[in-house]
Amino acid sequence: MAVPAILSWSFYGKKYSALDMLPMCVWNCCVPRSDLSGLEKFEGLDPETWCPKGYAIVSVDTRGAGNSDGEICVMGQQDAEDGYDVVEAIAKMDWCNGSVGMAGNSALAISQWFIAAQQPPSLKAIAPWEGSSDIYREQFCRGGWFSMSNFDLIAKAIVRGQSHSGLEDIEEMYRRSPVSSPFWEDKRVDMTKIKCPAYIRGSDVSSIHTMGSIRAFLEIPHSDKWIHWGSKQEWYELYSIPHAMEELSTFFDRYLKGKDNDWLKTPKVRWSALQFGDREAIDDIVLEDFPVPDTDYRELFLHNGKLHDKPQETLTSISYDSEKHESFAEFVHTFDSKARLIGLPKATLYMSCNDRDDFTVFVILRKKDRNGKDLMHLNFPFSATPIKSIDEIEAKDRASLNLHLGSSGVLRASHRAIDASRSIHPQFPFHPHKSQEKVPPGTIVKLEIGIWAMGVDFDAGESISVRVGGQYPSIDEYKSFSGPRPDHELNKGKHFIHSGKDYPSSIILPFINY
Repeated sequence: MAVPAILSWSFYGKKYSALDMLPMCVWNCCVPRSDLSGLEKFEGLDPETWCPKGYAIVSVDTRGAGNSDGEICVMGQQDAEDGYDVVEAIAKMDWCNGSVGMAGNSALAISQWFIAAQQPPSLKAIAPWEGSSDIYREQFCRGGWFSMSNFDLIAKAIVRGQSHSGLEDIEEMYRRSPVSSPFWEDKRVDMTKIKCPAYIRGSDVSSIHTMGSIRAFLEIPHSDKWIHWGSKQEWYELYSIPHAMEELSTFFDRYLKGKDNDWLKTPKVRWSALQFGDREAIDDIVLEDFPVPDTDYRELFLHNGKLHDKPQETLTSISYDSEKHESFAEFVHTFDSKARLIGLPKATLYMSCNDRDDFTVFVILRKKDRNGKDLMHLNFPFSATPIKSIDEIEAKDRASLNLHLGSSGVLRASHRAIDASRSIHPQFPFHPHKSQEKVPPGTIVKLEIGIWAMGVDFDAGESISVRVGGQYPSIDEYKSFSGPRPDHELNKGKHFIHSGKDYPSSIILPFINY
C-alpha cells in the first residue's frame, strides 16, 4: 500500500542524529535516550515513531551535505529549488501515495518556508516548528548588528560533507556587504507565496526563530494556518512531549492521508503565558487571533528610572557605559493588579553618543518579583530536570538553551531607517538596511526598536523593567558563539538616553484582557 512521505530537509546530513547533538547540551536537553531511536535526522521526525503511523520519513543529504555533490547552500533560492525537485521526485516513487509533507525544528523549519514558497504541487502540508525566515534580520544582523550567532558551532559540530563541498562564509559576506544585498535578500523568504496548509509552532524562548514564526502566521495569505505558541525548548518539544506528536499526526492525517478527522476543530491560535521564576508557564491559551484583537497598546514613558503613564515635562538624560555588559539604564513599572501581556512590544528611544558616529542599542524586558529580583524562565518542565528551583542551577549549566531572560530588541543607529509599507505590524517596524546613515557624535536620534514577541503574566506587586545597554543581554555563554569583531563595529564610550519634553522616549506594551 502506498503511503505519504514526510521530508526532513537541511544541510546537516541525513546521518547526523539528535543522539549526536543532545549530549552537548545542558541536561541532554531533558530528552531521555529512550525517546530517540538514532534513526532521526537531527531536528527531524523519528522514523521509529512515524513509520508505524503509516508514513515514510525521508531524510536527505542536501546539496554538498553528507555524500551529496556540490557546495552547501544555507537557505535561499538554490536550496529551495533543490527541495522542490526532491519533493516531486518523492511523490513519483511507487511506494508514495503522491502526498508529501515537511516537518522539523530550526534549520528543518526554515527550509520549509523556502521550499513551500516554490509551490511544489505534491507538497500538501508543512509543519515548521521554530523557524526563522530572514537570516539577516533575525539571526546574523538583528537591527544591523552582526553576530555569528550559533553558526560557528553548527559548522564545526554538525555540518557534514565531502572535503570539497564547501560552506558559505557568512562572516565574509557580511564584511563585503554589511547592508542589504542580493545575497542577503535571497535568504529572506516571501511568505505570501506559501499556499499549502501550515501548522506553525514558536515561542518567546528561542533566540533566533521567534519572529520567523510570527511573520509566517501574519503573511501566509490563506486561512489554512495554525500557530501554537509554546514555552519549552524546541528539541524537548519535538522529541519528549507525546501530545505534540499526536497532534502533528492528526494534522498530517488530514492533509496527507485525506482523513476526515477533528483537525479543523483545532484552535487557530494558542499561546503560552510565561510566569518566570519557579512557576510553570500557562500553556494552550486559546486566542481569537494574533495579535489579539482589542489589545491595549499602552505607552509608558521612560523617566528617572521609572515608566510613567504620561510624558514628563522635565528634560533628563541618563547614560551607561556601552562597553560593559553589567552597565545599563533601567526603567521599572510595578503592577498594582494582575496583568497579561501578549503581543509585540516596541521601544522608541531618543539617544546620542559623543564618542562614535554609530552605535548599537540593546533593549530587553525583564520580569521582577515583588522584592525586585530579576527572574528567569526555565525552558523545560521542572519535572524533567534535576532541579526544583532555578537558583539551584550552577553557573556552568546556565545557558540560553535552558533559561530565558526576556524578550529583546536590537538596533544599530545607522540602520534606523524604516519602510512602514513592509512592516508586519505598526509595533514591529521594518528596517530595509539599504544604507548606513551615520550619526554625528553628540547628535540625538530617534530609534524605533521592535521587540520580539512576548507572552508574560504579572501579579500585583511584580514589575517589568525596560533595560537598555550596549552589550547583547544574554547569559554569558552567548559570548562564546562569535569571535572578536573589528573595532569599528564595537560600541565605545557612553550612550545617552534622553527623555522628557521634545524627547518622549517610551515603551509600548501589549496588554490583553485577563
